[in-house]
Amino acid sequence: MNQEALDSLTRYFQDFANKVVDRSKGILNSAKGTTKLEESIRAEVTYDESSQIISTKFYMLNYGTYVNQGVSGDHGKNAKTYTDWRGDTVQSDFTYRDKMPPPSIIEEWIKKKGIKGRKSLKKYRKDEDKKSTIKGAGQFIKNRSLAFAIAKSIKIKGIEGLSFFTQPFGEEFKTMKENMLPVLARQITDMYLTTLTK
Repeated sequence: MNQEALDSLTRYFQDFANKVVDRSKGILNSAKGTTKLEESIRAEVTYDESSQIISTKFYMLNYGTYVNQGVSGDHGKNAKTYTDWRGDTVQSDFTYRDKMPPPSIIEEWIKKKGIKGRKSLKKYRKDEDKKSTIKGAGQFIKNRSLAFAIAKSIKIKGIEGLSFFTQPFGEEFKTMKENMLPVLARQITDMYLTTLTK
C-alpha cells in the first residue's frame, strides 16, 4: 500500500473513531453530566507495517463497561439490558451477587452533589399509631449512612445500562462499512494508475 492510500484510509478510520468518541461522550454527558469516565474516552488509529493492518482501538476507564451494559440486581433479579453494537437488545453480562457498590465511592458522589438524607417518617411508623411523633424522624442523617442505603438499594435494583458506547459504535460502524467500498475502490484505482505511470 502506497503512502497516499495509507494516509487516506487512516483518515477514514480516524473520522469513524472520532464520531464514535464524540457521540459516546455526548450520551454519557446527557445522562451523567461531566465525569472522569467521559473525559477518559479516546480512540487511537495505528498501522502495523509487518501485517499491513490498520487498527482502531478505543479506551476508557475500566468501569465504563458496567455503565454501558448496566448491572442486574441481586442474584440476577431486576435483569438489565442494553443495546449491543449489532443493534440488538441483550441482557447485561454483569450482576450483583454477594457484594454491593462501595459506599465510600457513593459517599464521595453525595458530597460532590451536596445531597442530604433524612430519616424516613413511614419506615418507622407503626400502623396502630400513625399520628404519634417518631423520634428523629425527618432529621438529617450522616453521609455515610445515606451512602450505605443507596448502595444497598443499587445492589437490589441494579443499574440501568446506557449503551453510551456500543450503540453509537454499531451505528457508525454500519455507516463506515456502507461507505468503505467506494473508498477502497478509489485507492485501488489510484494505486493501479500510479503503478502504470512509473
